[in-house]
Amino acid sequence: MAMLMGVPEIRRKVLLTLILLAVYRLGFSIVLAVVNQDVLKTSLEQRGGGNGVDSAIALLSILSASNVGMMTIFGLGIMPYISASIIFQLLATVYPPLEALQKEGDVGRKKINEYTRYATVLICLGQSFVWVRTLGLDSSAGGSMFWPQFSNLYCQIVCALTMTTGSMLLMWIGEQIDEYGIGNGVSLIIMAGILARLPEVVRLQIEPALKFGVPIGSETGFERYVVLVGLFVCVVLGVVLVTQAQRQIPIHSAKHIRGNRQFSGQKQFLPLRINQSGVMPVIFASSLMVFPLLLLRQLELVFASVPFLKSIVDTLVMVISDHSGLVYNVLYVGLIYFFCFFWSAVTFNPDEVANNLRDYGSFIPGYRPGTRTATYLRSVINRMNFIGAAFLSLIAIIPVIVMNSMGIDYLTASFFGGTGLLICVSVAIDLVQKIDSYLVVSNQPTLLGQSKAS
Repeated sequence: MAMLMGVPEIRRKVLLTLILLAVYRLGFSIVLAVVNQDVLKTSLEQRGGGNGVDSAIALLSILSASNVGMMTIFGLGIMPYISASIIFQLLATVYPPLEALQKEGDVGRKKINEYTRYATVLICLGQSFVWVRTLGLDSSAGGSMFWPQFSNLYCQIVCALTMTTGSMLLMWIGEQIDEYGIGNGVSLIIMAGILARLPEVVRLQIEPALKFGVPIGSETGFERYVVLVGLFVCVVLGVVLVTQAQRQIPIHSAKHIRGNRQFSGQKQFLPLRINQSGVMPVIFASSLMVFPLLLLRQLELVFASVPFLKSIVDTLVMVISDHSGLVYNVLYVGLIYFFCFFWSAVTFNPDEVANNLRDYGSFIPGYRPGTRTATYLRSVINRMNFIGAAFLSLIAIIPVIVMNSMGIDYLTASFFGGTGLLICVSVAIDLVQKIDSYLVVSNQPTLLGQSKAS
């Protein structure tokens, strides 16, 4: 830390990033003024305790760095902005005007970012009204969750506008971190939201040990904590290794002549990550496993007067909300495999890479430039996607294995795998690499122990 603070540019960027993240955490705790939080909490316990709504809300809160369950000003988190960004990224692959705009460089990127902001506002307004209705702010067993001096319509409008404004402020904070801070702003916000739950996890594990001691062989035995710490270290180490693992494809450059001199071709490598899709498949799969549950909860209320339909909906809710069940995990793993191939196809185009190699006079030994090279790259990516999807699937179900085998709660088990761990490790690696780049420019030793820039 002293080394980082010794470089003025890095010191300014780090301090600005910490200040903006502190603003996010402050807003995370400010509740909506028109909502009676005690009644809301009681309603969530009554309606969500046995049908998975609580777990769904908790998972969405992790993915979006929000506090949806208690309706704060940052209740929607950063997820609307992420959703809008993903939508435009996908549209750019199938909608020619957006694709052309994307190829215009900084001008096109700024225009797409402007469209993304407008879409974020619309998504925020829609999601805020949906959350208001889903959480039952206007009716529940405990009575109205709005303060009696306000009308329901007025409170719903206030909630929607406040939560929309909060998400737009988070978007602005993320952009300021990107431009003036250090690291990816949106990713750091999500990471901060995940790590903020760590003290609660530590408290849940330490309190029983302080109360009952740590006798060997008991539920709070010393060996239990040793296994948990060792497992956490091993999982993090495995995630780092697989996240950084690459398949380097050799590339040769053709000989070329400049003036009267002939330069021989150079040998380079095309690096392809083993986990080509990153954390996106797990985020997509988690989201798709949550939203059907929320939809079924609404259908359950609609069909409350029809016993047959209500029983079917109740069965589906029980199956989807059972994180440790076979059906849930099979569907979860299947979605992860699907989105691994889908996201890789969106972000990596073998035909475009092969054409670029041909245009620059480069080739892969043993494969002709053009179609043959594209076919080879596609086969390599497909094989790597199988490995990456298997890795993501294993990480995604580790919390379930830990929860069932060691009898700990899901919040604690989620730190041993799943989306949260993947996001934290990926963001931490990216942050270290960016800090190292500034240290190299400043002729300082890097965090990874590399030598100074020559």
